[in-house]
Amino acid sequence: MDLQKVILYYAFTPLDDPEAIRLWQETLCRSLGLKGRILISTHGINGTLGGDMGALKKYVRQTKSYAGFKDIVFKWSDGTGDDFPRLRVRVRGEVVSFGAAGELKVDKNGVVGGGIRLKPSEVNELVALRGDEVVFFDARNEFEARIGKFKNAVVPNVRTTRDFVGEFDSGKYDHLKGRPIVTYCTGGIRCEVLSSLMKSRGFHEVYQLDGGIVRYGEEFGDQSLWEGSLYLFDARMNQEFSDESKILGACEHCGEPTSRYSNCSDLACRTLILLCRSCTEDNQILDCIDCRSRIT
Repeated sequence: MDLQKVILYYAFTPLDDPEAIRLWQETLCRSLGLKGRILISTHGINGTLGGDMGALKKYVRQTKSYAGFKDIVFKWSDGTGDDFPRLRVRVRGEVVSFGAAGELKVDKNGVVGGGIRLKPSEVNELVALRGDEVVFFDARNEFEARIGKFKNAVVPNVRTTRDFVGEFDSGKYDHLKGRPIVTYCTGGIRCEVLSSLMKSRGFHEVYQLDGGIVRYGEEFGDQSLWEGSLYLFDARMNQEFSDESKILGACEHCGEPTSRYSNCSDLACRTLILLCRSCTEDNQILDCIDCRSRIT
């Protein structure tokens, strides 16, 4: 078997016929034996795929041959095609669901009116220059930040990305409008959209971490401003950047430190819960708080 890898990528670019792109991408992936998820909309493409490295390289070459995708930066990480149950290629109203498709403007250069892109080293330079004035703003779901985040980051209480618009429109974060804000997410796509939503609501100095946490962790590991584990939306569940990774999460049954998420044992429930290895292996009642309260 060839060496296997996982790739993460996205591109904001106008697509006049998303369905034609979907058919092409699905045919290409199936011919190469790749698994994962690809979302396509009139705003662009967002994908995570796993499989043989040789097949992934062919996929990258073929995908970049399309003019709108030629500048995609593909992020490579450890993993296999088996980290995904199947291949799913879908057309959606948004490539990342903020519920703001009518607000988002995209041209051939990407998102219109987004934050200033900063490379990982430039983020560190900004913090060195401006200190505690800088605000890190998490563009992910709240549960992802339980196991890893930037130090002293603002973590909105959102269960899905669709909750962000309501959070901003509530005025909860208006006091931050005069401060430098660095938005961040896993690979960069969510903070692309979030930074544009913030700027359109009067946040003046907004930046976005180019390449997301993945790129920052590759460059600095656990030796700088990031702490903890990175949550992943596949069978790997999480990723550490070094053996020195700090454990931020706590087991919901015994309280032991852990970065391991598991599915609630109630098959009708899709809630993710933090469970340490001992509780998982001891086969205790591995249900979430809501399911436990219904039983009692």
